[in-house]
Amino acid sequence: MSLETKEEVKLAIPKNPGIYEVEDTLVVRGEEYVQKVSSALSSITRLRILKYLREGGMYVGKAAELIAQSKANASAQIRILESVRLVKSSYEPGKRGVKKISRTNIKKVLLILD
Repeated sequence: MSLETKEEVKLAIPKNPGIYEVEDTLVVRGEEYVQKVSSALSSITRLRILKYLREGGMYVGKAAELIAQSKANASAQIRILESVRLVKSSYEPGKRGVKKISRTNIKKVLLILD
């Protein structure tokens, strides 16, 4: 049994192309989806954001501070990560209005090249 087959049995990986969250793993199958996720992971800034988010959820302002960039840029980078399901965000009440809180539980990314 190949490593991929063992992973598929263990994680019950869908057979159709797409991006799936299976436990703490992002499963990516199909050329188009592999390209999108690979592109999102190709940025050092986005990798740093993922690193910080794995330590716990945080609001965009804190992420901007940690990566030493503007809130607008941090927000744009988080949107890219959200678009490929690496990050989930929600809105919570803040002192002035609402704050966008981003989180991730993804620890592994499995790219399946069919």
